[in-house]
Amino acid sequence: MNLLQASLLGGAAFREVPELLADLTFAQASQTVPGLPYTLGALLRHLQVTMRVSLDLMTGKLGAWPENLNVWPDPPRNDTELHALLDDLNLMLAEARLLSADPSGVTRDILLDLAVHNAYHWGQLALIRQQQGVTFRPASET
Repeated sequence: MNLLQASLLGGAAFREVPELLADLTFAQASQTVPGLPYTLGALLRHLQVTMRVSLDLMTGKLGAWPENLNVWPDPPRNDTELHALLDDLNLMLAEARLLSADPSGVTRDILLDLAVHNAYHWGQLALIRQQQGVTFRPASET
């Protein structure tokens, strides 16, 4: 795994995404946290939208960032929608990992932007989960 892949999927500067999402319940995803304008579900939906557009730009499915794109759509409304969202995120992360194996040009630029954007939000997700009582193993044990 190269540094770009680790930056997209975790394991370099932050926890691996599967660990951050492990055992996430709909109750946790929909729980409001005092002082925050969004839930975990809303944060995950935001990541889904921005990753999909970024991947579509890289693969040529889109030629430009869509105007008036709602990057903060409604969060999942139930357990089924949450699991579908998590499955989609995992598929997109796998796609990003493949694209980041040896990127060049525009693809590399978009992947770098996506890695920075996602790292910011994965950190938020980790903090919210910790506030909800989730304990992550020390990095030395992972």
